[in-house]
Amino acid sequence: MADVPLTGEARLQKLARSKAARQRREKAIEAVLLFAACVSVFTTVGIVYILVKESVVFFTHVPVWDFLTDTQWTPLFDDAHFGIMVLLAGTVSSSVVALCVAVPLGTIIAIYLSEFAGHKTRETLKPVLELLSGVPTIIYGYFALLFVTPLLQKLFPELPGFNILSAGLVMGIMIIPYVASLSEDAMRAVPMGLREGSYAMGATRYQTAVKVVVPAALSGIASAYILGISRAVGETMILAVAAGMQPNLTLNPMEPAATITSYIVQVALGDLPHGSIGYQTIFAAGLMLLLLTLLFNMLGYWVRRRYREAY
Repeated sequence: MADVPLTGEARLQKLARSKAARQRREKAIEAVLLFAACVSVFTTVGIVYILVKESVVFFTHVPVWDFLTDTQWTPLFDDAHFGIMVLLAGTVSSSVVALCVAVPLGTIIAIYLSEFAGHKTRETLKPVLELLSGVPTIIYGYFALLFVTPLLQKLFPELPGFNILSAGLVMGIMIIPYVASLSEDAMRAVPMGLREGSYAMGATRYQTAVKVVVPAALSGIASAYILGISRAVGETMILAVAAGMQPNLTLNPMEPAATITSYIVQVALGDLPHGSIGYQTIFAAGLMLLLLTLLFNMLGYWVRRRYREAY
């Protein structure tokens, strides 16, 4: 039996129902996408809430001024001191050593892959480079302790078995893929017209890479640096294994020291009862680490904004 043709009114009703169904599907999809976008925001809010809530309990027992200015960190001793500067010194010194390795090497590798390497070379080296980021950090830690430290002790016989230098060097090697990969992606995104214009003016490939491509990609390169800094500040297992976890107020990388993350690992092993003042220190230390990371991200935002204004 042949279908009966729809009248004008029936056709309009069918189109209206189809449009309403399509709008409901679009709203459902929009709601799912909005929820997915908000997951990171909800996670961040939850982390900040827990850290602030527990830190407030800690600071009811320990004055904030003493926490920021005391030069000793002995929260597990009878004569307890809570000077976060001790852990900050270890965190800063290890991060500086790591960045002294990762930033120049990562930038040089990115320039080579973006401007000098051939297609086959790039397609071979980049996956191998990014493979470094997939190695578990505990393996890097024992590599620093059992290989890098004995090697450094041949150059510096007075170097102790646990030290910031070897941990920082290996941590820098671990960070290289983050800096190099993101920097190379930023350089590859620079329009080819800028390179062609530089070549037309008689510039060499090196001059074009350093004086044209790098400044044009500075925003992305700065983001790579900030990611590297955040990764260095938040690293745990390499420092816990190779740096010694000894609270020591020093910026000398030749000495052992404890960092914020390694101390959190030490306390989180379960030896302290939940709710004790020693246990509460991990939340105050975590809040300080969060603020430090936020400071570096704000610095990166300022660098990117200044670059955009300058160019």
